[in-house]
Amino acid sequence: MNGPFRPDATIDAQSDPVMHDLNERILVTGATGFVGRAVVQQLADTLGGLHVVAAVRTSSLPNALPHGLTNTLSNTDALPSADYTAGTGWPEGIKVVTVGDLDSTTDWSATLTGVTTLIHCAARVHVMNDASTDPLLLYRRVNVEGTLALARQAAAAGVKRFVFVSSIKVNGEATGAHPGRASRLADTPEATCGKTEAASGKAEAAFAFSEDTPPAPVDSYGVSKLEAEQALFALGRETGLEIVVVRPPLVYGPGVKANFQTLIKVVRKGIPLPLAAVRHNRRSLIALDNLVDLLVTCARHPLAANQVFLASDGEDLSTADLLQRLGRAMGKPARLFYVPEWVLTCGARVLGKQQAAQRLLGSLLVDSSKARNLLGWTPPVSVDEGLRRAVERQV
Repeated sequence: MNGPFRPDATIDAQSDPVMHDLNERILVTGATGFVGRAVVQQLADTLGGLHVVAAVRTSSLPNALPHGLTNTLSNTDALPSADYTAGTGWPEGIKVVTVGDLDSTTDWSATLTGVTTLIHCAARVHVMNDASTDPLLLYRRVNVEGTLALARQAAAAGVKRFVFVSSIKVNGEATGAHPGRASRLADTPEATCGKTEAASGKAEAAFAFSEDTPPAPVDSYGVSKLEAEQALFALGRETGLEIVVVRPPLVYGPGVKANFQTLIKVVRKGIPLPLAAVRHNRRSLIALDNLVDLLVTCARHPLAANQVFLASDGEDLSTADLLQRLGRAMGKPARLFYVPEWVLTCGARVLGKQQAAQRLLGSLLVDSSKARNLLGWTPPVSVDEGLRRAVERQV
């Protein structure tokens, strides 16, 4: 189909890496999700809607379609132009297809007709404080078994490339002075509530995750994403399907939910936060527009085949810096006051909130230079512009 699997295939970099193919058709799964809907819009803007297929779960239809079209969608309908980014319509000309919930039994046959490339955004997403009795089983059912079933059907249908949206959680939860540093706050010296260099205000030498860092997932979500990556590359060796894996850290942008949305609301309301001292950690993030641009590049660039890429904005922020820049983006200062980091760490430990403290006090650095060097990719949006776009649509 695509010839033999070539993990380090070389192509003349002087040729146009994204020359438009009139037969190109890209399928996006999870097309109503935070990342998926933005990928659909970017592809429609870049290639034209006729080259884009959006896969929509049947259970999401009431929120995914323009008013009055819920009962008329079929596997061949191309919906008219509407305000897609507001969740009420789609870019002009794209093909919208319905699928069931993602698992090993999902039938993708009608969806894959004519598709050359697939960007797989659909997943069971990370859930904080998952109350499931066996969360790993649920993550595996969707993120591993469902993904592999889709990839097998894609290979059989003649799809050339499969871009998988993974997670930095495959690498771990935190970075410190060296790769051997434990990735849980409870295992770090700070967790003993004694003053360490990091807790006393001295920044430690930074270690960043890279594509060469041995995987060390901590939770069920990260484990499922790693297992999916491994299964996909094995399938690629078996079938010739080109696999591209992209591992983003926290993604922020218009419509962001969960913890980042909470930060925006807290800053907007002017609620004081005891985080003025948290200036020595560093966290890599990625703006939605930057992640989407990288995914589209990975879908089309010949040198992306059979590679893993870590994604980030390229500018790492401390917690205090992030909050202050969020404030500037919305035109009001973040209200921060000083409490020593070691006191915050001790308080989190007493309250059983080590994971929350890790996200606020710890570092997670991502080295995304491989995408820049190999693909010539540059994030199109600065951190400040990404934050501005993230806050402008939050009420």
